[in-house]
Formats: sequence, C-alpha cells, structure tokens
Amino acid sequence: MFLNTNIASGTPLYVLDKNDFITWETMQDSMTINWLINTKFSGHGVSIIPNTDGSLRCVIFVTDTPSDHFACGDLATQLPSGHYVLNTKPELIKASAFGWLAGCYRFTRYKESTQELPTLAIKDSALVNEVTIEATATALVRDLVNTPAADMMPQNLAETAHELTRQFGGSVTQIVGDELLSQNYPTIHAVGRASVHQPQLIDLIWGDDANPQITLVGKGVCFDSGGLDLKPTAGMRYMKKDMGGSAHVLGLAHLIMANNLPVRLRVLIPAVENAVSANALRPGDVITTRSGLTVEIDNTDAEGRLVLCDAISEAMNDSPEMLIDFATLTGAMRVALGTELPGFFSSNKQTALDLMSIGESNSDPVWNMPLHSPYKSLLKSEIADMSNCAAGPFGGAITAALYLKEFTANHPNWLHFDIMAWNNRKLSGRPIGGEAFGVRTVYHYLAQKYAK
Repeated sequence: MFLNTNIASGTPLYVLDKNDFITWETMQDSMTINWLINTKFSGHGVSIIPNTDGSLRCVIFVTDTPSDHFACGDLATQLPSGHYVLNTKPELIKASAFGWLAGCYRFTRYKESTQELPTLAIKDSALVNEVTIEATATALVRDLVNTPAADMMPQNLAETAHELTRQFGGSVTQIVGDELLSQNYPTIHAVGRASVHQPQLIDLIWGDDANPQITLVGKGVCFDSGGLDLKPTAGMRYMKKDMGGSAHVLGLAHLIMANNLPVRLRVLIPAVENAVSANALRPGDVITTRSGLTVEIDNTDAEGRLVLCDAISEAMNDSPEMLIDFATLTGAMRVALGTELPGFFSSNKQTALDLMSIGESNSDPVWNMPLHSPYKSLLKSEIADMSNCAAGPFGGAITAALYLKEFTANHPNWLHFDIMAWNNRKLSGRPIGGEAFGVRTVYHYLAQKYAK
C-alpha cells in the first residue's frame, strides 16, 4: 500500500503553504539555502533537496492550497521511489494523505504500469485507515467507469455488488430478463430488451433493519447507443461511462459498509444496455411504468430516467428516510456547470445547504440546482400522462429531475445527482477517465447525520 504506519524512517516530506515555507526556510542551513537559490526554486511546487553525499535530505512541496484534498495528487509521480515521512500541520494530514493515494491510482486491467511508486509514512493509523477507505471507494468508482462495456455489462455490475456483500455482509438479489415484466418493472425491460445482455434490477441489502433506511439508486446503462435515436459517433465514443451512476452508488455503498455506518442500506441498480435491434424501444411508444403512470417515448436516448423511474418506485415501497440517486443523465447539466462540478437537486433545502458546505471543505464540491416546478408542463404528452423528455433543449437537467420527482411520492429528503463520472482533462490526483463526484461528500453528510 502507498500509505504506511509501520515505517520508522524515511525522507522527510514537508507540505507547506507560502507563509510556512518562509518560516521553514529561515531555519535551514547554508547548504539547503544555496540549493534552493541555485536550482531557482520559486517558493512554489516541489524541491528535492540532497545531502552532500547525494542521498535525499528532504523534499518540500509548497502550495497555495494545502487543504485541497488533491493538492498532493501529483507528488507520488514526481518523487523517486522510496519511503517518505509526512511533515505538515495536523489539520492538513488527511488532505495530504488522500491526495497522495488519489494520485497513486492506476487503471491496470489491460495495461500494466511500470512506474514504481513511493510510500508515504503517517503515524496516525486511524487516519490512514479512514483515508484508505475513501481512496479505495474512489478507485472502485474509477475502475468500474473505466472498464469497457464488453467487460462491464449488467451481469458484471451484479458481480461487483455480490463482491461487496462477500466482503461486508448483506445480500444481493437480481431480477433478470423477462422476469422484470412478471414482477412489474416494464421500463427497465423496455430499455434493455434489445441487447443480448439481459436487463436486470440489482438489489443489495445491508445492515440492521432496525436502523434508519437509506436507499441508493444508480443508473446502470452499461452502454448507450442512443437506441433508435442513435447517437452520433462523437456522442457514443465514451458511453461506456453511462453506468457511472451505478458506479457511484457502489462506491458510496463501499464507504458506508466499510465504516459500518449504523443504517439500513438498500442499493437498487437498474442495469441495461441501450442497444439497437428489431425489438428495440421506439419513439412514440407508450409504456405503463411500475407506478402506473404512462410515459410516451419522445426520444429513446432519454433512457436513463426510464430505468430509474421503476427503481425509484420500488424504493418508495420501503419509505426510506433518505432516497439518493446518481445518474449520468443530461448533457444540459454539463452545459450549465461544466464537467467538473456535479449538480444535484434536493427536496430538502437544509440537506442541500449542508451538502454544499461539506463539499467545499473536502474538495468534493456539489452544486444545488432548482426544481423549478413550472417546467413540468414541458413534459406534457397528448396521449400519455407524460413524455420522457421535453421537446426543446432548454432546462434539460431540470426537466429530467422533474420527471424523476414524479416517482418519488414527494419524498421529503430526496437527492438526485446528475454527474459527469469522467475527467476530460488531467488534474492533480485526477487522471483522464472515470471519476467519483460527490461520493465522499454524501458519505460525510450521512456520517454526520447517522454515526453514533
């Protein structure tokens, strides 16, 4: 592991802000000062300082934002392999450790990494355990999203859910193929029936049923061709990530279970491939959903809300204390907030404020969007209770959220996250590819609310 509590010695690694660096510099000997001067160290970034015999004396990392949980994200790849001992302010240790681990992530299923990464020593074993759990959950989300659709179909998502219960306890049931029709999950079946990979509803249960119930719902569209409303080439290229919502709820489940949070957890994943075949869902079709509402299909590429609505209806049978869904749902949210800030909708204003505050403190920001009810009329259908999407392009993230809201029975504490699940550019500790957005923030909200 790239964090260790058992290493007794190593190269000191100082993580400093600019003011701390000025203080640190005044305490150094002439050799160190001369090294910084002659290497033209600007007082920002990394300096690897040697001893006179050529061995490493210490490393300094100076940043404007040492409390950013990704500030140290590139350190592990910038330093020679070996052991380093973290030296920083106590309040910065967790952020530094998480950034270090986040930066050590590699997706190696198909291509091995040849770089030998260093180890960071931290004395606080409890903190190391806490950070390791968070980094492991983040890596789980990244791995699932990065895996190509050929190896990440509904049955593969189900196996991940089973693996969680093998590790932490609980149970998983699966409703597969035509069984979805007999058990009244018509929209999940309709979206997934064209694929050779049978659609299914994955249902994970964990925890004491005497505890408050938290239900997570994750969009599991393992590949989205767009259906008969076929996507263009550019739009289809990265649709392996359209199961990102399911990856997020599995990552969040990992955090809840690994930390033994005293809740009754249920995770529902409607898992499908939106494929093209002779029996594919058609524009203009009308489906009677699990709730009884009829939905006219305006666009087969607005399929995520269709699979989610049946799962949300099932979730409401338990009357959970909190209902939280994650989905890579709309391009409109990316237009509104960009690809790196996830938007969410909430039926509870205080919950929304709490989440945004937590996200600011742990470098996992989320942004509350309005459930503007007048836009509901944009989902009007002439022949069904509603359409699956609005005819026009405006306010698409809001109309998608309002569609889902129709199946929540006005739940008083419902959260809907519309996420990218993907890094389009490399950032510190965040490589291009699958990414977890809002998972740590939601977990810390739940921990503050429910932990004993």
